[in-house]
Amino acid sequence: MDVQVTCNVSSLECGQLALIIIPSLLALSTLTIISRIIWSFLKNKSSVPKSSAVSFDQIGSLPGHRALSSWEMPTQCMLEEVEFVKNGRYGVTCKGQLKCDEVTTAVRIKMFRGSSSSHKAKEFVELALFYSTICKHDNLVHMLYCQTQRFPMYLVFEMSTPGNLLHFLWNLREGGPGMCHEEESFSERSVYLVAKQVATGLDYLLSEHRLVHGNIAACNMLIGSGLLVKVSGLALAFESRQTETETVGKERTADRVPLKWQAPERLLRFPVTSRSDVWSFGILLYELITLGAPPFPELEPSETFLQTLATYKLKRPPNCGGALFDLMKHCRMWNFKDRPAYSAIIKLLESYIHLADTKPLRAIQCMDISEYRRKAGVPP
Repeated sequence: MDVQVTCNVSSLECGQLALIIIPSLLALSTLTIISRIIWSFLKNKSSVPKSSAVSFDQIGSLPGHRALSSWEMPTQCMLEEVEFVKNGRYGVTCKGQLKCDEVTTAVRIKMFRGSSSSHKAKEFVELALFYSTICKHDNLVHMLYCQTQRFPMYLVFEMSTPGNLLHFLWNLREGGPGMCHEEESFSERSVYLVAKQVATGLDYLLSEHRLVHGNIAACNMLIGSGLLVKVSGLALAFESRQTETETVGKERTADRVPLKWQAPERLLRFPVTSRSDVWSFGILLYELITLGAPPFPELEPSETFLQTLATYKLKRPPNCGGALFDLMKHCRMWNFKDRPAYSAIIKLLESYIHLADTKPLRAIQCMDISEYRRKAGVPP
């Protein structure tokens, strides 16, 4: 009897123990499974590719951004008297004064307008890197500082006075001052000096950086004191480096560069070369010697422009010497292979400058802007 009672007690204790252990094990297993599911979900979520939008933190981690650290606006500098000039691809362009250590300098400011998560924010940082890398020549516009580590982002460029070369030429038509030096005036010899600086800047872009400017015209050049000229308007050069596809580049050129400045191969959508810019350089020579007259004034900028241009004979402008006129025609050879290289252009300009006339250039009438836009084919 005693043995039987002991066995019954042991069986009871075993049953109670099982009632405690088994539910505990089931609960632990459930928690383990749930934990694994949550962990797997979080892991898969973190591995999902991010969208093409770029956050401000991502911009700050770009290699290009780190390379711009030495270009960031110093804390002791500030922008003052900022005024709107025009709208641009990334935002607004303004003019203002840069004050650093009690020294004030006139500057041009390209500001970014958009959110930090936009693709253009990343592109704007790349634009700053482009200018910091490319513009290290005396005849290229220089970026002074930038702000890319925080918003608002902007680029600060040096400003030339009088400034826009085309407007400077028009001002001469209206009897404005020829040069910053009162004893000088803008003459055919001045055309040689200006043209040589433009060709030198373009030659640097091509030889050192393998870049084609893409939009050579007087309106994209800056002129300052002492006839110091700087090549500006590098938007197409930057975009061609970004896309690295000729198709996109050609489409954008056709949309944004007026017909009369485009080489025939560009109008025909053929591959663009540096000699395509040489054609445009020849048009720039015409702008200089005529004090900003529209090129090919007898031709309408229409769909038939290319056909009429093929048989058009360039007329020698007034006050244009034979050597300069020959160079203009050489730059305008129909076959791009027959056009001179920048190095040859520079040598020709140096060789013939002593033959250039020094009397001030004159134009018959002041420039009618609306008429100019119509004849030149420049959109309003």
